[in-house]
Amino acid sequence: MTTTAAELADHFVDVGGMRTRYVEQGQGPAVLFLHGGSLGSSADVFLRNLPAFASAGFRAVAYDQPGFGLTDTPTDHSLRSRREHVLAFMDALGLKQAALVAHSQAGAMGAQLALAEPNRITHLAVLGTGSLLPPQEAARDGVEGVAQQRLERRMADHEPTIDDTRKLLEANLFHHELITPEELQLRHARSVGPCFEAFVARSSSKDPAPKNPDAVPLWRRLTEIRQPLLLIYGRNDRGHALERATKLKEQFPQLDVHLVADCKHLVPWDAQKQVEELTTHFLKRASATGA
Repeated sequence: MTTTAAELADHFVDVGGMRTRYVEQGQGPAVLFLHGGSLGSSADVFLRNLPAFASAGFRAVAYDQPGFGLTDTPTDHSLRSRREHVLAFMDALGLKQAALVAHSQAGAMGAQLALAEPNRITHLAVLGTGSLLPPQEAARDGVEGVAQQRLERRMADHEPTIDDTRKLLEANLFHHELITPEELQLRHARSVGPCFEAFVARSSSKDPAPKNPDAVPLWRRLTEIRQPLLLIYGRNDRGHALERATKLKEQFPQLDVHLVADCKHLVPWDAQKQVEELTTHFLKRASATGA
């Protein structure tokens, strides 16, 4: 059974003066769920997944990052600020350590945190993060990819209609039957008003840290992560994720990479069962071995 927003109480905590909304379920070692950066993303992406982690003996916590969902809109829209907010949120909840389950854009944040904070981040599970894969040899976006990019560009200029929200969900989901009227309304509510204004601000903002052309790409540093690492990708995801994830595994065979059939970019939905089984087993196994 899918957990809905109405079944889990919203909690709010002050994080550096920012009212931050989160939901949680279960008791035990903390597992923190980080949603991606798309318009409409929020803690609600993981509502269906929390019960399985709670049943497996974990304290499953998902929260709205700054400028998403019901969390306050920040003045700093950089990825660096959102990354720092993860640790500040942990402090606000009194969490000395936590495992991270990070989807899409948040996977890179999770990898950076794992590298920088090995004493606080105990495990990292990455779901569908394209930036942690080797780059494409050439730009070869298909018809679906071009149509999605066009829709996303238009949504950066005009607040989306509910039909726009549906189309964007369909572009990111293999299983369109998961887009129930309730899920669509919730996603749309997270895509308009202050959430849309924050999305526009993020789209136009520049990260204050200049890029170093000589820096080692983050995907090449995955083997430097000391904590247990799990990577799950959809075989049908955009950006040629299948071939790029295969290339990553060939280049670094020691990495724990899983490719799920009939799955696009919204991995926590399309691959719900696989994400829950693979990740809870990974967390338990890694903890049992003392890794």
